[in-house]
Amino acid sequence: MSKTLGVNITDHFSSLKDPRVQLKTRHKLIDIIVITICAVICGADDWTEVFDYGKAKEDWLKKFLELPNGIPSHDTFGRVFSLLCPEEFAKCFASWIHAIFKITDSQTVAIDGKTLRRSHDRSSNKAAIHMVGAWATKNGIALGQLKTEDKSNEITAIPELLKLLDIKGCIVTIDAMGCQKEIARQIVDQGADYVLALKGNQGTLHDDVSLLFEDASKRDFKDVPHDSHQTVDGDHGRVEVRRYVTVSDLDWLGDRSKWKNLQLIGMVQSERHIGDKVTNETRYFISSLPNDAKGFAQAVRDHWCIENQLHWGLDIAFREDDSRVRDRNAATNLAILRRFALSLCKQEKTAKVGIKIKRKRAGWNNDYLLKLLNL
Repeated sequence: MSKTLGVNITDHFSSLKDPRVQLKTRHKLIDIIVITICAVICGADDWTEVFDYGKAKEDWLKKFLELPNGIPSHDTFGRVFSLLCPEEFAKCFASWIHAIFKITDSQTVAIDGKTLRRSHDRSSNKAAIHMVGAWATKNGIALGQLKTEDKSNEITAIPELLKLLDIKGCIVTIDAMGCQKEIARQIVDQGADYVLALKGNQGTLHDDVSLLFEDASKRDFKDVPHDSHQTVDGDHGRVEVRRYVTVSDLDWLGDRSKWKNLQLIGMVQSERHIGDKVTNETRYFISSLPNDAKGFAQAVRDHWCIENQLHWGLDIAFREDDSRVRDRNAATNLAILRRFALSLCKQEKTAKVGIKIKRKRAGWNNDYLLKLLNL
């Protein structure tokens, strides 16, 4: 058991550069990483709690870690994670994820950003950290994540994030910030399809698409080859009707050749009823998918899983928005650990309980922790 745990993790973190002065180190880097991984899964939210977990589990941890000088202090945990390169740390976790989980073909990989709200530092005039992450919606796994300094830098972060991912055979969905020709090309070059939300950041493309749908809708799409699909959802007094329409005849679109494998444009009309109040919203998309409104609808709906499963879980089960870790690298590395821990908890299906209880159970039961670690 112990040997398997050590080798498994070491294989994927062997490339991680130790930033410390080697002659002055008292604790092995892999020991620090393993303790922190286990502690975060088991409910630790800061470096003091990581240390407390390590002390409480020291005898058990010694079964598979060397711990030449015992459990590092909370200052050591914080200092080491403030020195580790977040990009390299993220690559190691991406490697581990791909090794232990098989990503389902044709599933949606949703890419979106999330701000670590309390990571801002007024004393040094630094804004809160913004993370861009990729979520495999069918598997419920955080495939990778990278830090940006603000939401505007998602355009540069998304291509770097995509490089970390094996997305072949998947459908990548991104909001309007990621609706860029170069990003669409990269997705196709990596063997995937794309569904990109469309707004006013691509010249006249949004206006051209909206005008076509508005005109076609007035004529009930007469003489406009299209496909359509409708869904009705309701709970707690709310009813929402969504109508999806896709059009694949794009010869009129002047920019079509600049968007690699562009096959269709899509429209989503949402009509929400809450009591006597009715609201309407219309959104537009471009996609490399074939003209199948039902498949398009599934991808559009799946995109919201990154909000409902990942971001909500981080805020509720891991209280990410309450984290006061301010050091840029340390806060980013801890955010990466949370996403990995959430993914592991979601993969464990035998316990029909929430993520918070799974974290507590892992802290109480070492065998259950090993089960979460997929060992």
